[in-house]
Amino acid sequence: MVGRVAVVLVASALAAAVVGCSDVGETISGTRTEPSPKPKVVVTTKPAVPPVKTPVPTPARTTATTAVTLGIPAIGVAGLRVVPYNGTADDRAGTIIQDRGVAASPRGPRGGVGPGQLGNFIITGHRTAHGRPFGRLPELRNGEHILITSGGFVYDYVVTGTMTISFRKPGDLARQNAAVPGRPGEVPTRAMITLSTCATPEDHAKGNYWHDALGNPEHRIDKVGVLTGTRPV
Repeated sequence: MVGRVAVVLVASALAAAVVGCSDVGETISGTRTEPSPKPKVVVTTKPAVPPVKTPVPTPARTTATTAVTLGIPAIGVAGLRVVPYNGTADDRAGTIIQDRGVAASPRGPRGGVGPGQLGNFIITGHRTAHGRPFGRLPELRNGEHILITSGGFVYDYVVTGTMTISFRKPGDLARQNAAVPGRPGEVPTRAMITLSTCATPEDHAKGNYWHDALGNPEHRIDKVGVLTGTRPV
């Protein structure tokens, strides 16, 4: 009796050893199944790539003594000197500057701002006399470039429109001198430019010979543009 019990115990131990072995599989209803291999998990981590920042040049602060030149490739203007002064467009001081054959740029509360600055950068020049630097200004079309060189930078303005103003209408003068050209009282949000010259041929063709004490005809032709880019010289 003891011998039979011992045989049963040995058989049970062998069966338990077989079932408990991890590399042998299980037997279910007489069918042996192999263990499923554990899936391999591969984790790939891409290193973070920092965004590339394009350096934007900071325009230098211009002063009354900073040299400023004007180029308008579409109408053959290159290296035209622009002289700043404290005043308003085409006043006596501005007219004296224009009579030297260069362009004038009024600054201050009644004028405009400097190159690249927020607001209206105003430049005036003669069309029919004193070298005629703005002789072809009325030909300038939308999309053409106005290049201002000053303080080691080139300011690239693009023409967006044309205004014709009357020197006999204070409201028109306000439109020309406004911080946002054509919109007196509006707060500027970008750098803009106004190039202004006389409409003498057009006025005379219509029999209009009016002029002010400084010889300015009634009407002026203004080309307005916006700053689209700045680059080092």
